[in-house]
Amino acid sequence: MESHIYNVNLKWVADRIGEISSPELLDTIDVATPPEFPHGVDGMWSPEHFFTAAVNGCFMTTFLAVAENSKLEFKSFTCSSEGKLEKVDGKYIMNEIVLMPKLEILHTADMDKAERILQKSESACLISNSIKSKVILKTDVIVV
Repeated sequence: MESHIYNVNLKWVADRIGEISSPELLDTIDVATPPEFPHGVDGMWSPEHFFTAAVNGCFMTTFLAVAENSKLEFKSFTCSSEGKLEKVDGKYIMNEIVLMPKLEILHTADMDKAERILQKSESACLISNSIKSKVILKTDVIVV
């Protein structure tokens, strides 16, 4: 695959709030310092949320491709995630991302296959492979 460029622009709005946009996209998203920091803002997306969301979103899109290529039939896929911010060696880092996918499959015989596909999706996720943070996968596969 050739390289690709993704353009993102930021405009400071006021206080600790900015607005993120892309010439490739229609919507803008407000971003702010999280409330755990001085002058942080409650109820707004933060860089830490975006970081966690990037891992989660990439995991989903990778899962969808791997599941399709593996011909896995499933009814639903959801994934909660937690990003852990810690101070390590005097610096704040996003040290850990926990992905908690819930996958509803149609056939009991696909249980092991579904688990393998979830594991493969995490290991193939380009965002997970691009970060230093530890990514932990806690799967929940059920037959419906």
